Amino acid sequence: MNRSRRHTIPRLLPVLVVSVLLAICATASIAAATTSSQAGLGGVWSGTYSGSYRGTFTIRWTQGRSGALKGSIALSNPQGTYPINGKIKRKAISFGAVGVGAVYNGSVGSSGKSMSGHWRSGDGGSGSWSARKISRG
Repeated sequence: MNRSRRHTIPRLLPVLVVSVLLAICATASIAAATTSSQAGLGGVWSGTYSGSYRGTFTIRWTQGRSGALKGSIALSNPQGTYPINGKIKRKAISFGAVGVGAVYNGSVGSSGKSMSGHWRSGDGGSGSWSARKISRG
């Protein structure tokens, strides 16, 4: 009987190692899923854009749990305030201002207080943009 136990333990060791590795991978996957969107982007942002159009903008938005962004953007050129909807996934951000046909894509800085990227409009215009967070939502 003692002899069979000595043979069982070496056979169980690889199973134990694989089980531990699977548990570690599952924990990492859960952690990644819960941090898949950048938290805390809701609030007021101030920025500039250049390219086919140049100017400044102010974004006011709220962020949902899934990373969905809703709010408004006030542009200096073409002047006006327009509704925007967007999304954030990890550090990648995208949003659009339907009223002016502009789509913005970019990334959020590691601090969560800056973002930048490129924009394009329905009339063929394009350029770059950057913004910084000036207050919480």
